[in-house]
Amino acid sequence: MDNKLDQLKSMTQVVADTGDIEAIKQYKPVDATTNPSLLLKASELPHYQDLLKASILWAKSQTDDASEQVSLACDKFGVDLGTEITQIVPGYISTEVDARLSFDTQATLNKARQIIQLYEQNGVSKDRVLIKIASTWEGIKAAEELQKEGINCNLTLIFAFAQAVAAAEAGAFLISPFVGRILDWYKASTGESYTSETDPGVVSVTQIYNYFKQHGHKTVVMGASFRNTGEIEQLAGCDRLTISPALLAELESDTEVLEQRLFANKYDSQDKVSFDEQSFRWSMNENAMATEKLAEGIRNFTKDQIKLEEKFASLA
Repeated sequence: MDNKLDQLKSMTQVVADTGDIEAIKQYKPVDATTNPSLLLKASELPHYQDLLKASILWAKSQTDDASEQVSLACDKFGVDLGTEITQIVPGYISTEVDARLSFDTQATLNKARQIIQLYEQNGVSKDRVLIKIASTWEGIKAAEELQKEGINCNLTLIFAFAQAVAAAEAGAFLISPFVGRILDWYKASTGESYTSETDPGVVSVTQIYNYFKQHGHKTVVMGASFRNTGEIEQLAGCDRLTISPALLAELESDTEVLEQRLFANKYDSQDKVSFDEQSFRWSMNENAMATEKLAEGIRNFTKDQIKLEEKFASLA
């Protein structure tokens, strides 16, 4: 009997939620994703110290302004690490826009184009890259424009149905609805415990996946932010799942049968909905969990981005 990781790969595209090259080599995912938190962890690993130094030297060659050097070095480090990853995975590498730009559509567009330019300078075509953008209204509008330019986007920090639908209507290539962080909020808010079947994060992604398939949205659904393998198993059959090395290891060591749960042609019927800016913002306002977790996610990614910048500044 194949282990659960191999079984999962037969029904879902598995993505590595890490910037660790060795882990990616070990688990052989189709794609890989990074974010400021993962880049900060990667910057501590011995394997990447030469990459850190090279990024700083490159940034210094581009500008004399110290703050600009730090920002450019961070971008260059993320792109160079992503470039290494593209040598291992056959599919996409997701690289995130600075979370501090989450409420500025134009600044997000500028940063996304800069990231793509850096990849192209490294010989990596834009069709191998997904630009990760927080799923604020401004971020979704930026993704809509980037998609028209042929730059594929991964809209992340999705906690609400409204975010998912608005992203699909904007033509986003992929969305990352978070599972574990939704569970965290409900456990803290209600004091209840949940099974894998009743897990609010699992229920949310299942609803989004079924809605997209029913209404013909081409946007890829990639479940993210898992707390345990039970959540992953309940979403077996989802388009893609991005999974940490620790949970990949658990799946690899389990040889029980993995049952497919989601199917593109089997779903509960849902009425079609649409969101403009006013209805989107109202829907988010009415969803305390989504509002709080989106804001928290942006804050936490920002904290790690600042820590990464401080690390580069100390080395410059």
